[in-house]
Amino acid sequence: MVSRSTLANAIRALAMDAVQQANSGHPGMPMGMADIAEALWNHHLRHNPSHPHWFDRDRFVLSNGHGSMLLYALLHLTGYELPIGELKNFRQLHSKTPGHPEYGITPGVETTTGPLGQGIANAVGFAIAEKVLAAQFNRAGHDIIDHRTYVFLGDGCMMEGISHEACALAGTLGLSKLIAFYDDNGISIDSEKGRISSWFTDNTPQRFEAYGWHVVANVDGHDFAALDAAIAKAKAEHARPTLICCKTIIGKGAPKKANTGGAHGAPLGKEEVAGARVSLGWEYPPFEIPADVYAGWDARAKGAAVETDWNAKFAAYKREYPQLAAELERRIAGELPANWRAHCAAYLAQTVAQGETIATRKASQNSIEALAPALPELIGGSADLAASNLTLWSGSKPLSSEGGGNYIYFGVREFAMTAITNGLTLHGGLIPYAATFLTFSDYARNALRMAALMKVRGVFVYTHDSIGLGEDGPTHQSVEHAAVLRLLPNMDVWRPCDTMETAVAWIAAVERADGPTSLLLSRQNLQFQKRDPQQLKDIARGGYVLAEAGGQPRCVLIATGSEIQLALEAQQALAHAGIAVRVVSMPCTSVFDRQDAAWRAAVLPHGVPRVAVEAGVTDFWRKYVGAVDGEHGAVVGIDRYGESAPAAEVFKYFGFTVENVVEKVRSVL
Repeated sequence: MVSRSTLANAIRALAMDAVQQANSGHPGMPMGMADIAEALWNHHLRHNPSHPHWFDRDRFVLSNGHGSMLLYALLHLTGYELPIGELKNFRQLHSKTPGHPEYGITPGVETTTGPLGQGIANAVGFAIAEKVLAAQFNRAGHDIIDHRTYVFLGDGCMMEGISHEACALAGTLGLSKLIAFYDDNGISIDSEKGRISSWFTDNTPQRFEAYGWHVVANVDGHDFAALDAAIAKAKAEHARPTLICCKTIIGKGAPKKANTGGAHGAPLGKEEVAGARVSLGWEYPPFEIPADVYAGWDARAKGAAVETDWNAKFAAYKREYPQLAAELERRIAGELPANWRAHCAAYLAQTVAQGETIATRKASQNSIEALAPALPELIGGSADLAASNLTLWSGSKPLSSEGGGNYIYFGVREFAMTAITNGLTLHGGLIPYAATFLTFSDYARNALRMAALMKVRGVFVYTHDSIGLGEDGPTHQSVEHAAVLRLLPNMDVWRPCDTMETAVAWIAAVERADGPTSLLLSRQNLQFQKRDPQQLKDIARGGYVLAEAGGQPRCVLIATGSEIQLALEAQQALAHAGIAVRVVSMPCTSVFDRQDAAWRAAVLPHGVPRVAVEAGVTDFWRKYVGAVDGEHGAVVGIDRYGESAPAAEVFKYFGFTVENVVEKVRSVL
């Protein structure tokens, strides 16, 4: 039988060989955590390489994603569809082994990691999802949702503030199925020797104990017996998440660079790689793995047996609880309820009939209230602003350490909230939403970027969307945020003008399975706009003609959100002056941009000057109002920070008046 150290050395060899061949990468962490990986993946992790998406598998997250070769080696060795050629192609164009793990690229990769700290936050989302789904579906004698989330993380993850946010919440929620391994190697890049003791002196075990975690401290990360015992303790804990603090040697096996910063983020060099082969007793050439080592790692038969056992349990569950089983199967498949479209149609008809003039944040709450009963997978929360974001609904049940629910009080943790939401989405079976003020989307930006990069669904509710926030002043008044969010590839950004556009935006966000959606919502009341049946359908196209000129338009006014009413009033003033103007509502520019050329030209006809009106930075709108057949457009916007005053006064001060819009239109004619 092949020794466990030899199995771990296979990871070390593949990592240093792939990094050396690519002349780029991070060999130190994979070589340092190889023994931990062997202990977990070969003896505890429940997974099936032949079916990477089996629903009750354990989830594994590599939060310290720069050490991606650790995960690629594990996936290759255990039998996933990741042949040795892909490891040889590490970090090369179109390979399945990119520099950092990417969701949707490599089979077995659960989430995209790289920006440090987000992996552990995603893992918290995975663990919450398991807890919620177990509460919804498990019945006495039928624990069909029963898996763990394991995560590797390093010093960088610990230093990033998001780890504090996410791990504190995990402790509060008692996520006992979450087990984290801390690679405590004491090395970083930022000094000659790489020692972190000059800038990172936290007592990490005490910190996590203070969060309410179960901590197994001072584990030798190269002692298999100690690792097995630590994992056994973690799995026996039923009230708290567990942190296993592992002392490791970065680059273990490298004769000169082990335990130095030189092993962290650069190839070891041919001489050092050769020396490592000698010190590890690895006698094989680059990328060669002996058959007995492959056999010692192969998890396909074991994984198939575990999944077969679960399938039998699910069959028994289905016989006793057929409706619950059918509901879970629908959720696993990612399908919306059978009555979803009919339910939405009824809600939209009700919204038209009511014709309410309310804030779009309230319209959003009405949408949640209306849609959630037909969407039991909906789960959401707010970053300590539920009363302002209006994210609670009558059926909200708070998630707690005692049991599952469908509402998460995230606390003032915008970054972690967003990354946790990504984890909830990636887990499957749930559709999450998360909320805060639009200006605080800054705190969450990188997690929003990761949602867009992964093209995963998530509904991000951002209220208090402009200078309309009023007295709270420029620190809270969003000016640049709508434009910044719109610049994220794959992010749909809706800024609705009334209850109807808000309802359509919510439905679109739920139905969109290939990317995230941000909803930008007003604090102040917005006038309900009357539309004919065709206009009601056209909202879903992202941009449409809300009010026609009454003749051939000489100018097109494009507006969003709270500025729609201003555009309509300016249209009336111009009509009295004999100037015909069309008003286009463009609640979602990216959806409009995806329409065919004929639709876009019908809404924004060529040769007709355009003026955009939005209480935000102007540059974004230049692509819509710039040179048009020799004519030049204009933007009524704001290219500075706001002022603290009542909203009406702030809007007037910055030129959001009928008179100013009329003057802009005249200037382009």
